[in-house]
Amino acid sequence: GFRVGDEVVEAGPGAAVLVPRGTPHTFWNARPEPVRYVLVMTPRIQSLVRELHAPGASDYAAIFRAHESELL
Repeated sequence: GFRVGDEVVEAGPGAAVLVPRGTPHTFWNARPEPVRYVLVMTPRIQSLVRELHAPGASDYAAIFRAHESELL
């Protein structure tokens, strides 16, 4: 499942979801079975995601600011 702006989309096997730059978004597994997905992102966003998931990360707003991103 994806929220892209105000729209909620459930993408099935083989589907693709494109999120335009600057659009608030999130994703989750919308089904009970395991899911596989591919994320394509810039190096800056990859660094942001790594830092958010680092052990002990807690000040998420500061992490987003440090990577020129906004936590909504």
